[in-house]
Amino acid sequence: MHITLKQLKIFETVAEQQSYTEAAKVLYLTQPAVSMQIKQLEEQTGLPLFDRSGKQITLTVAGEELRHHARLVHQQIRDAQQAMEEMRGLKRGRLHLTMASTANYFAPRLLATFCERYPDVQVSLKVANRDGLLQALEDNTTDLVIMGKPPADMAVESEMFMDNPLVIIAPPSHVLTGQGRIPLSELAAHPFIVRERGSGTRASLERFLARHDIERPRGMEMNSSEAIKQAVEAGLGLGVVSLDTVEMELALNRLVILDVEDFPIMRHWRLVYRRDKRFSAIAQAFHDYVVGEANTLIHPEAV
Repeated sequence: MHITLKQLKIFETVAEQQSYTEAAKVLYLTQPAVSMQIKQLEEQTGLPLFDRSGKQITLTVAGEELRHHARLVHQQIRDAQQAMEEMRGLKRGRLHLTMASTANYFAPRLLATFCERYPDVQVSLKVANRDGLLQALEDNTTDLVIMGKPPADMAVESEMFMDNPLVIIAPPSHVLTGQGRIPLSELAAHPFIVRERGSGTRASLERFLARHDIERPRGMEMNSSEAIKQAVEAGLGLGVVSLDTVEMELALNRLVILDVEDFPIMRHWRLVYRRDKRFSAIAQAFHDYVVGEANTLIHPEAV
């Protein structure tokens, strides 16, 4: 059996796009060329790699196994390229980052300063909810992850670099605005807008409620902090968000933070990476920069 890197690349792209046509567009190939490479790959392995019975093609069990090994192969190639660059003393390369969606509110400021220092670095940034962050770590498709709570069941390292308090927000006209030390029991009378299942913010809120033996208040689920803020502004309910996401709305008096007992829920931003990760020079530089300088850059008033 002789499998080429080209075949693996085409296979991975088809698996990601779930379509020969879309994969062909991404790879700048014709659709027949993509189909032929997949056919040859299946003939070489002697196993069906895709299930074509539905509207979208999906991986078979054999396909999932091959995809796992294909990712390992491509990671080894990237490691080799990085090692060669480091031996030449280059300060360029590609940095792969994955971060929680709420980190997107401060990440541009972090990246702006870093990219000024390393102007030749190419940054690939993906934003995901908690499930997506864990998948990136599992698949080893990222150098570093910025998230709140690191997984307890994975072989990872994590380093705290900044506080990330969760607060309850309301419109300035809300009946609870201006009240001091609002009891948690009072919240049950008001609708809440919370993040979707799978997000770190939602998980932290549910742990908090369980710890205080409180049922989750009635209300809506939304899949982004931005949507929650707009819904709260519109008077649809109270919201629980990271403090980093509401700086502008607080400054413009479009939202207020309620003074609720046992709030804020204190969390921390952490830099998380696989224990077996071999950092490139650029990934190591970004790691050291975030751990050493992020808090000062983002929250200078707290230093």
